[in-house]
Amino acid sequence: MHQDEIADLLEEKYHTLLDWLEKQENDKWTLGPENKWTTGQHALHLLKSIKPLNDVLSMPRFLFKYTLGTTTAEIRDYETIVSSYLEQLEEFKKYSTNPPKKLKVPTLQDKRYLLTRLQVESKKLQYKIRRISDRNLDTLVLPHPVMGKMPIREILMWTAYHAEHHTKQLQEKY
Repeated sequence: MHQDEIADLLEEKYHTLLDWLEKQENDKWTLGPENKWTTGQHALHLLKSIKPLNDVLSMPRFLFKYTLGTTTAEIRDYETIVSSYLEQLEEFKKYSTNPPKKLKVPTLQDKRYLLTRLQVESKKLQYKIRRISDRNLDTLVLPHPVMGKMPIREILMWTAYHAEHHTKQLQEKY
């Protein structure tokens, strides 16, 4: 997937998510199904995943190369990354002894801040995607907590899917 397509996909997925969050009734922000995250926790989780990505993509590229290495592996397409992530996620859930991450429950007063930050971070990432070289997108790697080291291009495609994944969960269960 070309970097402009990735940036456009990210725009689409975050727009859908933010639109849904804006329209959801305020009293549901701090509620969720039993033993599941609240709507606010989903938003906080997404912010905590996109913000570090933006931060690391602001660093000099040579740091990636020397701290995390490079890859010459063939870049996977979006559908392959999604199916691989879903498989890995199931395995991770099955064999993980660690409880799911405990996130603070954002208050209704935090809602505007979180939605604004999600939108800003999404826009920043789209900007960075369009300016990084194809060579760096395909050879530099970043760690993913479930899937291991991945080329930046794949991490960016996964980030778009990540927003879609949480949007679907919210639409179905909240």
